[in-house]
Formats: sequence, C-alpha cells, structure tokens
Amino acid sequence: MVRNQANVGLVLATLSALGQLNGRVVDCAGGYGILVRLLRDRGIDALWSDPYCKNLLAVGFEHKAEKAELVTSFEAFEHFVDPILEAEKLFAIAPNLLISTTLIATPAPAPDAWWYYGLDHGQHIGFFRLQTLQVLAKKFNKHLVTDGVGCHLFTDKPLSSMQWNLNVRIARRLPFLYGRRLESKVWKDFEKMSSRT
Repeated sequence: MVRNQANVGLVLATLSALGQLNGRVVDCAGGYGILVRLLRDRGIDALWSDPYCKNLLAVGFEHKAEKAELVTSFEAFEHFVDPILEAEKLFAIAPNLLISTTLIATPAPAPDAWWYYGLDHGQHIGFFRLQTLQVLAKKFNKHLVTDGVGCHLFTDKPLSSMQWNLNVRIARRLPFLYGRRLESKVWKDFEKMSSRT
C-alpha cells in the first residue's frame, strides 16, 4: 500500500511536469487496481490494465482501447521476456511511459548479494542499466528522465531531470500540492457504478 501511495505522488508530479494534469493515465500491470482507485480518488482519469491479475478495486474503469497521455508500468519490466515488444505496446497507448525497475549495478552483484534478483520467487528475469534504458529511449525516439535508481520516464518532450526529480520528491511527501485543483472522482464513479446495477 505504501508503494501505491508513493506512486500517486510520482504520477501527479509527472503529469504536472508534462503539462497534462487533466490527462488520462493507464496503469498497465495494475494488479488489484489500488493505484487506479487512488488516482481516481485524487481526480485523475485513470484506467486499469493487467492480463495476469483480477481487478478488485477499479472495477468499471478497465482500459479498453482508449488513448492516454501517460501509461505507467510499475515493477513490471523486470518480468518481461521481450521488453522492446512490451514497450511498443505501451507506447501505442500513450506517448509518455513511466516505469519503475531497480537498476542493476556494474559489475552485476553476486546472486546472493542483491535482493532484487528475487531468487525466492524467480519472477525477475530481466535487469536494466541506465545504458539499456537509453537504448530503449533511442529506439522509440523518446527522451529519458530518470532518478538513476528505480523511477524512469520516457517522454516525447525533453524535461529537466533535476526539476522532475525535485517534483517527484515533493509530490511523494505532499501529493495534495499537485492535485489541489483536481476534483475527486469518488462521487461520479459511485454514481456511474450505481447506475450499472
């Protein structure tokens, strides 16, 4: 839950930096729909997508084929067999892609020296360095902005890395600063879902 709450601030700061605070967000690999529900509660038009998990908290707000301004994919790239193919699918939804994946050090740590390998579950099959993300950005003609650790933004327009990182730090601690002009979708979502029954 804490990670989802932190990601609300990350998404708000990113939309603000893109000048798209009223834009649509599609959360791919959205799990149970926690982030989508939190974003909608803040006033963001967020939609859910995840072929491997049941949507429990954002029912009725599934992504069908809508275009968006931002697509997110948190803690998913390390699970992809073909990250280029997956990135292509994500960029078909939105021109801007926000991901989280922890960068691997150079040289690569021993298997027992880095928790992110996930040896206990075996689901992490791909790891990224900054250079890998730069190649990915170049392939899709995008600008890369990163915190150099775990949060990475691919965007059509160049953004100041220093400004984006500062905004992210502020928004993670004080997300209400970035969404104070937005109107929560709680009541409208309730009305929409009530009318479906």
